[in-house]
Amino acid sequence: MGNAMRGIIAFIPSERCQRFLVGDLREMPLDRTLDLSSRQLRRLPLAACVFDELVKLYLSDNNLSSLPAELQGLKKLQLLALDFNCFEELPASVCRLPQLSILYLGNNRLYSLPRELGELKDLNTLWLEMNCFTVFPKVVCDLPNLKTLHLGYNQIQSLPGELGQLEELRSIWLAGNQLAEFPPVLLDMHFLAVIDVDRNKIRRFPSLCHMQGLKLVIYDHNPCVNAPVVGEGVRRVGRWADCSDEEQEDEGSKAASETTAEVTEVHPEEEHNI
Repeated sequence: MGNAMRGIIAFIPSERCQRFLVGDLREMPLDRTLDLSSRQLRRLPLAACVFDELVKLYLSDNNLSSLPAELQGLKKLQLLALDFNCFEELPASVCRLPQLSILYLGNNRLYSLPRELGELKDLNTLWLEMNCFTVFPKVVCDLPNLKTLHLGYNQIQSLPGELGQLEELRSIWLAGNQLAEFPPVLLDMHFLAVIDVDRNKIRRFPSLCHMQGLKLVIYDHNPCVNAPVVGEGVRRVGRWADCSDEEQEDEGSKAASETTAEVTEVHPEEEHNI
């Protein structure tokens, strides 16, 4: 039976079939946590929205593309996991959860976020990796308590200057995007502890010595000719990470010459693949 049977039953809206998928949702879980992950759900049972004391709701790895308005009745919800689903738009009901602090939206089909997301003033962790963003969603800059932002593996080419107003932000994960330069706005965010720009298209890194809060910078898999210079105690992950600044400068000059030669030989129509 397994997942194949669950997939068939997910299409049948009867109460009996829903009980097969999610169990008997009659009593509030003692730990105020409800895990309905990997149930092949195509809609959220309204019975789950009755538990107004619920603190954590896991709906990961289903086939959800919408959520009922009744979800907004979960006023005490602090964690909502919607990753690995089929959302093309963020349901409005999610933006009406006043105590939400952790929101997982990775591995969906999102390409934008609604303005109402900015109403989640307590949100401190936001996962948006593996979606369809080509432009940084500026509403993220309206989340004053955001501490961790995961935006890896989208198609983002730049970051807005407004990001700098997020003074609580401590880690930003941007691996697997289309950044052609190190985002200038990050240079003024001295409070950042973790910067991940792995697997982008950055050719040259500025000095990060002035960023006193920095603990880790990940810059591997970029076509760069130098490594970022960092302060004492900061860990680097990438080419020349274990070299001294003098060794890096020598190697960087050599790499720059090699890169210039390579670019000269590339046909114009192939330049975007460098």
